[in-house]
Amino acid sequence: MLQRLTLQSDRLLAQVVPAVGGGLARLDWLGGAEPVALLRPLPDDFAGTPLPGQLACFPLLPWSNRMAPSGFEFEGKRHVPGPNREGEPCPIHGDGWLHAWTVAAHDDSALTLTLDRARAEPFAYGAELRYTLAGEALVVELTVRNAGEAALPFGLGLHPWMPDPQGAFLQAGADAVWMAGPDKLPLGREPVPDYWRFDRLRSLPWDGVDHPFSGWNGEARIAWPRRGVALQVQADMDFFILYVPPGRDFFCFEPVDHPVNAHNLPGYPGLTILAPGATLHRRCVFRGSAL
Repeated sequence: MLQRLTLQSDRLLAQVVPAVGGGLARLDWLGGAEPVALLRPLPDDFAGTPLPGQLACFPLLPWSNRMAPSGFEFEGKRHVPGPNREGEPCPIHGDGWLHAWTVAAHDDSALTLTLDRARAEPFAYGAELRYTLAGEALVVELTVRNAGEAALPFGLGLHPWMPDPQGAFLQAGADAVWMAGPDKLPLGREPVPDYWRFDRLRSLPWDGVDHPFSGWNGEARIAWPRRGVALQVQADMDFFILYVPPGRDFFCFEPVDHPVNAHNLPGYPGLTILAPGATLHRRCVFRGSAL
């Protein structure tokens, strides 16, 4: 049976599945008469082991989203991570989401997980993932340490899945969007067109979007008036990826610290070059409220 570890406060209920990428199975608002899902939940009666993409959220490390199939070059050496998702030619989301994490500590309000990838290639690393409930907020902290023998550019992020895109309204300012080609890798950075501007609270695009946005101030708000709840997202990251597939019952607002394929963009935008033994830490807060 899949292990689900529970964290609970007066206002929130979180369930974590260490065996599936250390991800969240659910995050529910408890401030009303009945629990309301703030993230798309994994059903309680789900049989077997879910894929990470069936969870409410999973961590992204040691990079986010797609990397070119040819890998990347750094300090004169080419590194080529292999494809890691069926039907996808690009390596995607690193590999932390594909492994079971170890429980280091757990109580009613906090959970710490660890992952040892010291023998992995090309990114050898160790990681810590900490979930903490504080009243109306779930704090998620992700730390990665370069366990390799050479410096490499690392990046972090989270991949939450939100419910009810037709009833959702989003506010998240950005100054640019990275447009993509058929391979979903970026072609260039452009000003955000009006129909993708979320400086004020507005509904999601009905015809879909799947792009990284830059110039984010690290604050976003998602409101579901018909469901009577809202979710505030705060992160120490400058980018987000908005994924709204047409006709589906979910969407994703992903706080990340770099754009897609950043390892092959000039200057490695958003990535952090970690020397052996150096660490990178990111923090994201999910705060629920009633409308």
